[in-house]
Amino acid sequence: VLLTDGKMALPSGNVCRKFLLLLAQENLEFRLPELKSLLSLCGGQLRCEENFDEKSPFWILHIPSEEIAKGIMKRTVCAKSIFELWGQGGTHEELYNSLKNYPADRMIPFLQCGSTYQINIYAFNKTLTHNERIQRIDNLEFLPFQGTVNLKKPEHVFWLLEDYGTDPNNAPEKPFSIYFGRWLADGRRGLINLYSVKKRHFIGNTSMDAGLSFLMANHAKVGANDLVFDPFVGTGSLLVACAHFGAYVCGTDIDYNIIHGRGKASRKNQKWRGPDENIRANLRQYGLEEFYIDVLVSDASKNIWRRGKLFNAVITDPPYGIRESTRKTGSQKEILKPTEEYIESHVPVSMSYHLSDIFIDLLNLAAENLVMNGRLVYWLPVYKLEYTEDVIPQHPCLKLISNCEQSLTTHTSRQLITMEKVKEFEDKDRYAHLIDAKYSPYVGHNSFRDKYFSGVTKKISKGNENTQN
Repeated sequence: VLLTDGKMALPSGNVCRKFLLLLAQENLEFRLPELKSLLSLCGGQLRCEENFDEKSPFWILHIPSEEIAKGIMKRTVCAKSIFELWGQGGTHEELYNSLKNYPADRMIPFLQCGSTYQINIYAFNKTLTHNERIQRIDNLEFLPFQGTVNLKKPEHVFWLLEDYGTDPNNAPEKPFSIYFGRWLADGRRGLINLYSVKKRHFIGNTSMDAGLSFLMANHAKVGANDLVFDPFVGTGSLLVACAHFGAYVCGTDIDYNIIHGRGKASRKNQKWRGPDENIRANLRQYGLEEFYIDVLVSDASKNIWRRGKLFNAVITDPPYGIRESTRKTGSQKEILKPTEEYIESHVPVSMSYHLSDIFIDLLNLAAENLVMNGRLVYWLPVYKLEYTEDVIPQHPCLKLISNCEQSLTTHTSRQLITMEKVKEFEDKDRYAHLIDAKYSPYVGHNSFRDKYFSGVTKKISKGNENTQN
């Protein structure tokens, strides 16, 4: 097959098929783990270019098929669009040469007579004038388009995309990279607005942001007919996101009022919660009530589930002691004096539920009740000055998959931890933190609340000093 300039296009046999992914420039650390999880869920593996830049809004990926590429876009909240990449270059001339070498048998089916098409221009970090856009489209006239232009409902949509870097204050005159491709699908970023907590029927002080909820569900590889559990369920934001993907959901929380939708409201200008403000109502709001199993008032420090592989995923946001207290059942009055034989090892039930204990119990729950290869996804609060990967809780049955940071303040952040069950649970694994120092908890987690508020206090004091001066 000849292109319009008389040059022969290469056959497609030995050419790797590439796709261009356009990503949103937010939650940068979360994007790659989400993509890897979704590729795994769709039956593919990640292959990137050698000069892959994780912070760039443009990723060139090698994906086995167009169906897998579209499958990823049905789930992702990090990516905007995906394209079948036809050409790329550092200049327009390099792009045109690349397009001329694109396999003709892959190009011609979308350029045939009788078809309709549209060409769009996108520049990242730069605004192009109308005339500049028209000029770029005119320069593509060497492509053998046989169809007619249709700007309303085209059969095929093509995009020319230019990358001017990520520094808004120092955009170059010419782009660093230019891409041309056939649009395949958009991501699901619309879910962030559709499921916005601002529009949610039942909310609390710690209701998880919709975007992060869907990110967690994707990191956990939640799929249709899975069973998902949240041991610190709160107002059920994570259950809503998982149910959207067809999973059956359940949860527990120690707060009776939250589980039953009673007590003071979290909304402004509303004193008390209404008669139908509960987690079930949240799922009903989005037409997902069929996936709701139930929620229970329960203490996360005591595993209520029968031993066995029950859940495909455990997804949760444990309390850090900031907006919600960390507590477990028990009363000082109920404590019996231990016998002399057990005086040293006795742990009174009235002790506050330390963060380090929360994570020990959470990892044991996941190890015991997850199916093999099931995932645990949870938030770990950290003090930035002390943080290393060594403070991430470990368990002999769980493998760390990813670790993504979301900054909270100048001195604190929280890490989204994703772990996968790789070993069957044994009784001895429950006490691994006592036997092997590798699994010992980081006690520094227990003072996170004090460190968080010490920084806030310093910031307020500094602000007062500036005001007085």
